[in-house]
Amino acid sequence: MKIIAETKIPAPINVVWRAFNDPDDILQWDTSDEWHTIKASNDLKVGGLLELRIEAIDGKSGFDFAATYTRIELNRLIEWRQMDDDRLIRVEFSENGAGTVVRQTFNADPKIPSDEERADWQGVLDNFGRHVAKKHGAQPA
Repeated sequence: MKIIAETKIPAPINVVWRAFNDPDDILQWDTSDEWHTIKASNDLKVGGLLELRIEAIDGKSGFDFAATYTRIELNRLIEWRQMDDDRLIRVEFSENGAGTVVRQTFNADPKIPSDEERADWQGVLDNFGRHVAKKHGAQPA
């Protein structure tokens, strides 16, 4: 089953792209009520690695996330394959008159209820949109 998460951000595509990929920005937006990313490195090129350390807010648990980039089109598209389960994630960036749309598409994890997984990914993407809007003085879409 495919899951799609999407957000509209009132900022230019180059600003959105940079914030999505900059490790310092990732630390600010890749979070939820239950967990947050405490370390990020990003080698944004085909064959490069995205590496994150994600921990529970209470500090009682955590895990390392790693993915290898398989396709990159500057300011348009990023694809990566998660190293732990080999799932392919596709992130598309497109401009419209009001800013930039970011759309993530991926196969559901069979171990997680799909509605729960979609809500988690959508929540993080919404955090990202709020982060970019706040950083650049725009109102969230």
